Amino acid sequence: MKIEFAPLSTPLQRRLQTASVVQWVFSFLGLAQCSIAAFIALFFTRFWLVSALYAAWWLIDREKPSKGGRRSHIIRNHVVWRYMRDYFPVKLVKTAELDPRQNYLMGFHPHGILAVGAFLNFCTEASGFSTITPHVMMLSLWFRVPFFRDCLMSAGLVSSDKESASYVLQKPEGGNMLAIIVGGAQEALDARPGSCTLLLKNRKGFVRLAIKHGTPLVPIFSFGENDLFEQVTNPKGSWLRQLQHRLQQIMGISLPLFHARGIFQYSFGLIPYRRPICTVVGKPIPVQKKHRPSEEEVDQVHQKYLNELCKLFEEHKAKYNIPEDRHLEFI
Repeated sequence: MKIEFAPLSTPLQRRLQTASVVQWVFSFLGLAQCSIAAFIALFFTRFWLVSALYAAWWLIDREKPSKGGRRSHIIRNHVVWRYMRDYFPVKLVKTAELDPRQNYLMGFHPHGILAVGAFLNFCTEASGFSTITPHVMMLSLWFRVPFFRDCLMSAGLVSSDKESASYVLQKPEGGNMLAIIVGGAQEALDARPGSCTLLLKNRKGFVRLAIKHGTPLVPIFSFGENDLFEQVTNPKGSWLRQLQHRLQQIMGISLPLFHARGIFQYSFGLIPYRRPICTVVGKPIPVQKKHRPSEEEVDQVHQKYLNELCKLFEEHKAKYNIPEDRHLEFI
């Protein structure tokens, strides 16, 4: 196979953009494992007290990921995220202004392989979204990893449990947004260029949550999210797909076999392609508050959400080179 190398004359600005993406991909794929290794290894050195004190702190602070987290403006505003934004580039489009006195529950679609749009737009200040305070839900599993949990919270990530969601949505002063990547890790198994398949047909927990708190629902579609990586073919029913589903049931995370480009060449590797992402934020859908909604009421709001998401997609797809005959598919 012929390898296409990056030219030596590549401008410094582009090299810095690539470096910012490399560190993020490493963090996404390996920082948790490195954190666990460092935590254990320190116990066998003269710095054992660091891990011992952290373990005590970890115990005291264990509820924080479900209590709004602990964001760091220094981390969220770091220049590295602006370089990463410009690598693709990533752009945020609002179709309506959000009332800073109101809390919102946002559904983000699609998950893609690494949820780049969700991270850059809502876990950093790179796109300037934060007229309201965004919180992005992530699997509770990751908040059990020493050191790594603090990195997650510094970016505005919170635990993906009902208590965590309620804490954010019940804040009386308003001005808070809870973003849920509804398709989750399972949807990542269908993420490949050109795919418009969303795992949403039977996912209604976020709708029930919005009704319980009377929180407006906001659909978000991130155009280009699925175009960043290629994925090994894994049709439903194949041995690979069955293995991936089995591993997901055991570990809670999916393992898509993805590939794209490398650091110094464009032919293979785990670095995403330089392809634009445009995250379009839809208009809020009013939701009437009811503590214990019936299945019929949940279904009605869920269907309305699907309709609004389809409308958002259809209104904007032509701008992002999506064929006229391609539509969202819900599974």
